[in-house]
Amino acid sequence: MTKPELNILLAAPRGFCAGVDRAVQIVERAIEKHGAPVYVRHEIVHNRFVVESLEDKGAVFVDELDEVPADAVVIFSAHGVPKSVPVEATRRELIYLDATCPLVSKVHREAERHHAEGRDVILIGHAGHPEVIGTMGQLDQGAILLVENIDQAENIIPPRPEALAYTTQTTLSVDETADIVAVLARRFPQIAAPRKEDICYATTNRQQAMKDIAGLCDALLVIGAPNSSNSLRLVEVARQNGCDNASLVQRARDIDWRAYQGVNTLGISAGASAPEILVTEVIEAARLHFNVSIKEVEAEPENVSFKLPQQLLA
Repeated sequence: MTKPELNILLAAPRGFCAGVDRAVQIVERAIEKHGAPVYVRHEIVHNRFVVESLEDKGAVFVDELDEVPADAVVIFSAHGVPKSVPVEATRRELIYLDATCPLVSKVHREAERHHAEGRDVILIGHAGHPEVIGTMGQLDQGAILLVENIDQAENIIPPRPEALAYTTQTTLSVDETADIVAVLARRFPQIAAPRKEDICYATTNRQQAMKDIAGLCDALLVIGAPNSSNSLRLVEVARQNGCDNASLVQRARDIDWRAYQGVNTLGISAGASAPEILVTEVIEAARLHFNVSIKEVEAEPENVSFKLPQQLLA
């Protein structure tokens, strides 16, 4: 039987960003240098394939530091941690490596700077996300106020509205965040903005690539984890920009290809914590069911890289 034709539009950039690549390298290099096991507090990035691959190499993932044995090596995830975590690691004399993405660390420094200059800080982000927990943990409890949506921005009552600044989680929807910022700027005209936008380059580029292909696709797959903020945002952006049939999948094995039998053009992207091997896996699975042709649509070339911690370079 002849396979139906399927045109795949492959969004670029997609997949691993520089911060995720650095975090994974930190775990791998630490295992090479110190030997297994190396402990990692929380998922190093939000992707089970990546986590399980690192477990196979000797990484042990834990929820909190009290699960880490004395004298062990522990790594903090790319999402960042509250200040109390390295303090506790030092107290316990653990060897620790910080895999926090440098762009998340930038947000931490901004919050500290605004606080030092006498401003209260509004953080735009999602409650409970590890990055938000880490950023709010840079200052004393109550010094950072969380705003998740436009409704909260309209109703928040800061204690000192004349002395405010805002910062954001790095993996938010660019458009939705702009709407929230507009509300805050209208209500608090003197609010201080970041010196440079906090939503990271990788989030912005992947969302723009999604906008470029969404209206051209009958269906769209975003490869990523259900707890990955940037992956979930890509699905939202697809739906907001012309492709209602947009889904998040973790692996090729999760796809029911029968649902795509009437699809002419399928878009594919991947969240910033999903490795390219998972994209290849999905394309190869599609070839089993369709006669596939592929076109890559690039929004913005990326050549960003971040240095590894000095402890791993010595």
